[in-house]
Amino acid sequence: MTDAVSSTKASSASGGKKKKTVKVVPHGRAYIQASFNNTIVSVTDQNGDVLSWSSAGAAGFKGPKKATPYAAGQVVKRVVDALKPYGVKEVSLFVKGIGGGREGAIRAFNTNGVNVLSVKDVTPIPHNGCRPPKRRRV
Repeated sequence: MTDAVSSTKASSASGGKKKKTVKVVPHGRAYIQASFNNTIVSVTDQNGDVLSWSSAGAAGFKGPKKATPYAAGQVVKRVVDALKPYGVKEVSLFVKGIGGGREGAIRAFNTNGVNVLSVKDVTPIPHNGCRPPKRRRV
């Protein structure tokens, strides 16, 4: 019984953490969600595993400043800096939303040294709209 206890202590005391290997991803996908309140940018590999992400709120902007093109540029700068170990050189952009940071984020990818291959708008569009309110009775 004491042998089992001592063996578990020995394995946890040996520092069981492995060194994390960083995979090289030359081509990624960047998802930009630009709402009226915030701008969120996340970059994934081809499988959809998130490599890096950031938002205007995480970059230190508060209130209505989060939805500005300048804030979106700063968000992309933070994301690209976090992507340096992965070696991402080119991305395909998928833009969702109609916020102010939409164009600023697209331009910021080019200025930060990442080649943009394609830009696709994936904003959801209602086909028939929502149900109208019922008729008013007076």
